[in-house]
Amino acid sequence: MKISRIETFCTEDIGLVRVTTDTGHQGWGQVSTYHSDISCTVLHRQVAPWVMGRDVSELSQIGDMFDFVFEKEHKFPGSYMCRAVCGVDTALWDLHGKLQEKSVCELLGGTPHPIRVYASSMKRDISPQDEADRFARLRDIHGYDAFKFRVGAECGRNQDEWPGRTEAIVPAVRKTLGDDVDLLVDGNSCYRPETAIEVGKLLQDNGICHFEEPCPYWEYEWTKQVTDALDIDVTGGEQDNNLALWKYMIDNDTVDIYQPDICYMGGIERTMRVVNMAQDAGKIITPHAANMSLVTVFTMHMMGAIKNAGPYVEFSIEEADYYPWQYGIYDEFPVAKDGKVQIPEGPGWGVNIRESWLEKAQYQVSEWEK
Repeated sequence: MKISRIETFCTEDIGLVRVTTDTGHQGWGQVSTYHSDISCTVLHRQVAPWVMGRDVSELSQIGDMFDFVFEKEHKFPGSYMCRAVCGVDTALWDLHGKLQEKSVCELLGGTPHPIRVYASSMKRDISPQDEADRFARLRDIHGYDAFKFRVGAECGRNQDEWPGRTEAIVPAVRKTLGDDVDLLVDGNSCYRPETAIEVGKLLQDNGICHFEEPCPYWEYEWTKQVTDALDIDVTGGEQDNNLALWKYMIDNDTVDIYQPDICYMGGIERTMRVVNMAQDAGKIITPHAANMSLVTVFTMHMMGAIKNAGPYVEFSIEEADYYPWQYGIYDEFPVAKDGKVQIPEGPGWGVNIRESWLEKAQYQVSEWEK
């Protein structure tokens, strides 16, 4: 069973991938979101030439195939290669799920079940009390018992989004929601270590359990200082895709909880290498999945199967005015009930891609010349 055709359907923010084999079997995947049109171009230019005609009869062949791609494209080891590879990787997992009539969760050794999620806010342009009130409404509607909100400014060079916002939002959310919910915050690479530690103590005083990416993510030693200084979990890793850097982070206990993004990493196979490294070190995995494209579906399947999964999966609460492009892509759109979301139970990813979305997308194809 060999790869004979790779098709991409993309907009600027979403890129879906359909892989077809010479036996006529098909699977659907997705390159990473954000500038997905560029990732699709990289896929056809630098990934497809090395995978067309490759035998994919066994899932175990996927890793060797993509190692070969990265070796052939060794001058280009960065983010766009990983984002492009993800499209083919995830399509092949879907294909094998359909062949075996199993979900990807089952292929990974798990069983589809309702999985706890935390309601993840992306907003910084919202007042502290308005954010707290929004969370309270969503708790009453969907039963969420865990929420994540933003502190500092994104890559903020030690500055808050506006003066005093962080000091206001942390107690406001806790007071509004009470002590029966888990609260997480994301610094999005804002702080120098001394400020991050100061903010972290405020978080500790308010019962926050998770401090994500407190320092610029590329400053591993800064982040390590924060991890060592605080009692709450410091988390990170969403931006990283280099396996050698992942080994460095895990070996050096850079953070307490590791957060690979399946689409930034290059798909399930490469993410599972990080999962296994973390498991060997006794570390927990709570992936990054900040929108409702297929990345959330991928993440739920994986988290339903791995032994070192954290207690919840990130689940975006942003409406169409924030991420208009994340809607209308597929059926069986996940909805939270009692703070949990059901892992899709159908074969592969368990979702159906909508023809109406495909018809509006930019189309490219690579075909095997036998």
